[in-house]
Amino acid sequence: MENSFEDLIASYIENKVGISEHFLSTTLANNLKQNLIALNKQSLLLEAGVGNSEKVSYDGAIRSDSIYWLDKKHNNAFENEFFAQIEAFIVYLNQSCYTGITGYEFHYSLYESGDFYLKHLDQFKNNPSRKYSMISYLNSNWQESDGGELLIHQVNNNQKIAPTQGKTVFFKSDELVHEVLVTQNTRMSITGWLKSD
Repeated sequence: MENSFEDLIASYIENKVGISEHFLSTTLANNLKQNLIALNKQSLLLEAGVGNSEKVSYDGAIRSDSIYWLDKKHNNAFENEFFAQIEAFIVYLNQSCYTGITGYEFHYSLYESGDFYLKHLDQFKNNPSRKYSMISYLNSNWQESDGGELLIHQVNNNQKIAPTQGKTVFFKSDELVHEVLVTQNTRMSITGWLKSD
């Protein structure tokens, strides 16, 4: 587990974008994916908004995915296993990089064919608590023709990241503008933020 943590941190230091190809084990990624599929079949996912609870709007011209917030109160074994891994990463991050992270929030994100999310920053103007963004992908057998890449905009080096299963991406929430390109296939992930309140 610590190897994947170090992969995230080392690649983040090198390029402002941390990537671990195997942050999630195959078993955990598959279990989380099946959980997301079951939630979607029960119509429990909601239209994703733009903004936070103080000021949220819904605009399908900006983003068109659906989400479901993870919560320990659900007492879901697979979500709790994911939370345990995030908490271990936070301890490692705080000890090695003195980041002062004190909390987190995560949701499932589902993009159907044709869905996208235009360029944006992850930190709100009226609430700077989100410090780092993390996205863990749940898509096995993803092909280049499926689209749906995460496109991160940097001054001299835009980076396109395929949403392949097990991969986790990590970057500062207030620093990098990014977008999700139009997907041609069902695209699943867990997206969230490490916070300092």
